[in-house]
Amino acid sequence: MKHTPKDILKKYWGYDSFRPLQEDSIQSILNGQDTIALLPTGGGKSLCYQIPALSTEGIAIVVSPLIALMKDQVLNLQEKGIKALAITSGIKYSDLDILLDNCIYGNYKLLYVSPERLQQELVIERIKQMNVSLIAVDEAHCISQWGHDFRPAYRKISRLREIKPNVPFIALTATATPKVIQDITEELHLESPLLCKGSYHRENLTYTLIHSTDKNFRLEQTLKNTTQSAIVYVRNRKATIGTAQFLKSRGITATYYHGGMSREDRHTHYKNWRDNKTQVMVSTNAFGMGIDKADVDTVVHLEIPDSLENYFQEAGRAGRSGQPAKAVLIYNENDTIRLNNQFLQIIPTVTFVKEIYSRLNNYFQISYGEGELSNHRFNFSTFCQTYSLPTMRTYNALLALDRNSIISLSQEFTKKATVTFNVTDVALTYYLIKNPQWEEIVKTILRTYGGIFEQATVINHSIIATKATTSIHKVHDTLLMLAKDDIITYEHQSYDTAITFLVPREDDRTIHVIASHIKTQANYKKQQIETIKNYVANTTTCRNVQLLAYFGEQHTTPCGTCDVCVSQQTPPKQSGTITEAILNALSRKEQSSRDLCELPFTETEIITTLQLLLDQKKITLTPINTYKIL
Repeated sequence: MKHTPKDILKKYWGYDSFRPLQEDSIQSILNGQDTIALLPTGGGKSLCYQIPALSTEGIAIVVSPLIALMKDQVLNLQEKGIKALAITSGIKYSDLDILLDNCIYGNYKLLYVSPERLQQELVIERIKQMNVSLIAVDEAHCISQWGHDFRPAYRKISRLREIKPNVPFIALTATATPKVIQDITEELHLESPLLCKGSYHRENLTYTLIHSTDKNFRLEQTLKNTTQSAIVYVRNRKATIGTAQFLKSRGITATYYHGGMSREDRHTHYKNWRDNKTQVMVSTNAFGMGIDKADVDTVVHLEIPDSLENYFQEAGRAGRSGQPAKAVLIYNENDTIRLNNQFLQIIPTVTFVKEIYSRLNNYFQISYGEGELSNHRFNFSTFCQTYSLPTMRTYNALLALDRNSIISLSQEFTKKATVTFNVTDVALTYYLIKNPQWEEIVKTILRTYGGIFEQATVINHSIIATKATTSIHKVHDTLLMLAKDDIITYEHQSYDTAITFLVPREDDRTIHVIASHIKTQANYKKQQIETIKNYVANTTTCRNVQLLAYFGEQHTTPCGTCDVCVSQQTPPKQSGTITEAILNALSRKEQSSRDLCELPFTETEIITTLQLLLDQKKITLTPINTYKIL
């Protein structure tokens, strides 16, 4: 008896019904029709190809640029008893050969590949031999030079259409402008694709922009009005930790997440937030891909994001349950300066990208014509210091090389280390009797590495942590303590960045091939910055109407709840009324500007009126930064 898509959904995922647009997308693929599925992040895009893969004979090819997400999806499928595997950029040729054979003869249902892998003839030749049921292109906006994460390697995906002309394609993305949809259709050679696209309109989500010179205060006010889960997006790793500590000091449970954390720590912090042990997740934009938590009712941005696409996706992680939710952007004049400094002034030129590529090859001693598929871990800060390179511009140059498939870049905390035991096994036994807290990790090391008493041995923190069911940081701290007690000699170096060279070293020729793409991406990034700056500055058009227009939807009815709509519904406040309110408040006691911002006026109105009253010498500022009447 043949199982229906709903049978498969219930059997493997435990759901009784599909979300909007999922069933249309699935049925379209099962009918053999090319399909474009525009579903919001967390809208269940992966099921749109996973269920057809299980409903038909053969193997589904899934192309995705997100290596970490590919690995997670394969692991989740395997846990459900579904045969799936991923071929990413770091796999050796010999292992690749075996994996591809497994896909042909091993009855696998899904094969995940990075777009760069499709440039290898071995991969293409083996796919020719496979019984392919469908081809899914995830994050399909990457194929368009007008998409917010253009990757030229995506242009090579059309080779799959050439070798499998009768296999249906499904292109999936969360956000795409009409121009991007047209690009996806043309570049993938889709034939009369069915467009499964719902409205981007979210009736339950209110967009609010707050101008504030004291962002932490406004953040505290925003979060104290909710007991539900929240996400706070900040600009860098340091800010995730600092903001989380600030919130905890105000009695709000919070944790943090960024790309430089170990996998174990990221999982622990995410799990605590997912299970509602902590209310707020403070994160860089590294957090959110594949996250689907229904009870998030507040998303706060503490800085203006670098594009409307990113803002819309991140803000849209609030209100998945359908209940009222809010997306709050807290900004001030410094954000515009930061956008210029952090994104515009550090956009890498072709010349600078060429310099960084040359430095990388020299740093890892790659000879001309060599280096293809070689893997290297290093400390990014040390690399920049070695050549006196500007940090942010260098990082953007690495991203440019990554997007253009010259290298594969990843950030993950790892350590390279050797351990030598300085005591006999008998002495070690007595030591562990006195220090039982180290026993499990030490015994794991002894079981894992034979001969470790005889010579210095290279160890893998991740393997030890997994076997001892602990974290990498706990392993590291234990080894530091053992070294301090002279039980071992522990030599280690921390790495936070890893790259794989995807092409042989050819210096100028390598960069010349991608020079036009680098220039196009730089120009598009400038357009994105100007677009979101205009969005913030536009205080006359409903926020919802502005966002929908950007994504090609003509929606003329104001939402009535955003900051723009609310300001237009409220009669303009007379300056005399604000002055009177401030003077009345100060007549009772001295107050700070933060205290006065509790009055029913905007912060800008309060600050402007305070400055006017100071100029008129009606009030004065005390040494402890409070205002009082003269």
